[in-house]
Amino acid sequence: IDALRNAGSRGKAVHGMRAALKVLVRQLYAEGKLDAIVSMGGAEGAVMGAATMMVLPVGVPKVLVSPIASGKHYFDPLVGTSDIMVVHSIVDILGLNPIATTIYDNVAAALAGLVEHGHVLSPPRSGDRYVAVTMLGNTTRAVMALKDRLDQAGYEAVIFHSNGVGGPAMEEMAEAGQFVGVIDFTTNETYDPMTGGIHDGGPERLKRIGLLGLPEVVVPGCIDFCVFHAGAIPDALRGRPVYDHNPEYTLVRATYDEMIALGHLFAERLNLARGPVMIAVPTEGLSIPNVPGGVFWNPEADRAFLDTMRSEIRPDIPVLTYPRHVNDPAFGVEVAELFIELMRET
Repeated sequence: IDALRNAGSRGKAVHGMRAALKVLVRQLYAEGKLDAIVSMGGAEGAVMGAATMMVLPVGVPKVLVSPIASGKHYFDPLVGTSDIMVVHSIVDILGLNPIATTIYDNVAAALAGLVEHGHVLSPPRSGDRYVAVTMLGNTTRAVMALKDRLDQAGYEAVIFHSNGVGGPAMEEMAEAGQFVGVIDFTTNETYDPMTGGIHDGGPERLKRIGLLGLPEVVVPGCIDFCVFHAGAIPDALRGRPVYDHNPEYTLVRATYDEMIALGHLFAERLNLARGPVMIAVPTEGLSIPNVPGGVFWNPEADRAFLDTMRSEIRPDIPVLTYPRHVNDPAFGVEVAELFIELMRET
């Protein structure tokens, strides 16, 4: 307590309390003394509570109640890659009133229901064959076809939305032993860090699966664009081809030089792989607007990515090209077949 009081700033004290809470909650859960967790607080309380909840497995009921849980605030510190349920308290956390008690009563009821009827994610059973797959709206048609083919072959696809959180969440679950292999079909989270886009998968993206030694098929799906909130494109990127994906998000095309940089990045990270890897590249476009006549059509830039990656990738990692668009269902089936073949050889 004295160390926290003498931390020197509120932020340092919060950091210390957050670290202590993580240790305590892990211990309580390991001892079977914790069935659910709820956090109620303002900014500091929410951040401490969320960080604490994130150490618990998927399926343990976690509810965070805070006035900062609103659309005006950045949500990553409150959710991260976990399954935290977030409730906007509407009013601040100070005393009771009709609004507060209504919210709190409903949260208590929800927790009771979750404890009684919910369950924690179980580890895969012997014979389970779960395959992680990344997807965006730009690759949905292909991934749907891929999923159907995997189902036919006795695999079960688990789809992650590669929005800056989905990819890292997939990699975390792979580390926990949930999957027999990975089809990283939509790897756009590698490009957003270069431009400050919101689909930033972090510096470990595209490394972790290979370092685990899991079989993986990698597709450069959607690496030709970064994502920004509508009306929030940085000045440095203005003048580039853009695509209005929906009223909330705008896609910005990667340049020729950036595609070369992505070729270097793919080779560098995939060369670290300790398990079998195959790379499948569609040559007729990497996203929906990347088609002949489309605003992102730039085959020279896409070819520069392919040539750069090929020149630097390890000779034992095959790079296969397909005369397909990334969202073509036929390409999805071909990638599924490639994965099935890879698993047979593993």
